[in-house]
Amino acid sequence: MKILYVVTKANWGGAQRYVFDLATAAKAHGMDVAVAFGGTGLLEEKLRAENIRTISLPIENRASLSAVLTTKKIIENLLKEEKPNIVHLNSSIVGIGGAWAADACGIKKVIFTDHGWAFKEARSLFQKIAIWMLSWVTVLLSDKVIVVSNDELRLTQQMPFAGKKAVRIYNGIDLNMHFGSGQIIRDAFPAGVPITGTVGEANKNKNWIALIEQARKDSSMYVALVGPDSGLQSELEQKIKEYGLEARVKLFGYQPVVDVMKGFDVFALPSIKESLGYVILEARAAGLPIVANRVGGIPEAMDKPLSEFSKEKMIEQTLALY
Repeated sequence: MKILYVVTKANWGGAQRYVFDLATAAKAHGMDVAVAFGGTGLLEEKLRAENIRTISLPIENRASLSAVLTTKKIIENLLKEEKPNIVHLNSSIVGIGGAWAADACGIKKVIFTDHGWAFKEARSLFQKIAIWMLSWVTVLLSDKVIVVSNDELRLTQQMPFAGKKAVRIYNGIDLNMHFGSGQIIRDAFPAGVPITGTVGEANKNKNWIALIEQARKDSSMYVALVGPDSGLQSELEQKIKEYGLEARVKLFGYQPVVDVMKGFDVFALPSIKESLGYVILEARAAGLPIVANRVGGIPEAMDKPLSEFSKEKMIEQTLALY
């Protein structure tokens, strides 16, 4: 069985981690696996270390009709060359463009994973309607739609003719993961101060500015912002400098979660949009107090037994759809 995974970007975020876990598991089960993505990044490095074939594509990461049409053509050419039995699509642009391309190429099984519907983001009403329509078409052209929380399942089942296609499979982590000391975080702040930390991408949905604003109001608050830049880092750096918070609020860039989580006294997730983030599960596994916005799948990630979110269960349920 030949499986082609496609994701919009090759950086390291939740969707990329999901693709990595599934691709490595599918390969371990004897399947012929390839992963295609836009650009280059840490996902590519990690896949190559596992001897999984990678394909870099010139995909645009923006919500527009021209980007969808371009992506459709790029993926259609790829499918004609690869001839996979299964296409597993991830992220909005790849979802609509890839599902359209797969339909044109007669691919028998198309799976799309919704990592958080883009029409939930802060956009104009026209943009939200347009993105909802494209999302609906993605669902219609897919054989199965995986959603990662009951909140996303509800939104998906509200789409006409989509109810039977949607299946909820929670993101999963290694429940026996071992955390380091977090010393890289501790060493960046005065000894003994309480540190509030978060992990994610530096983008608007993660709402890191809320932690900066809170630190501005609370002179006893120390904040560690951990994760790769996704277009917002320079703005955050400017705010930190403007408020004179350089000693109390620090940006660390990408760091492995296991190396930083124990460096926090409190884990914060101020996201304004979140489907079901891996990091909140990891914060629970690390035994940290958690402060989070009640949006998307966060209540489920907080309230359900951690055993519901095992990587083994996620992989088993997903591979069963193949």
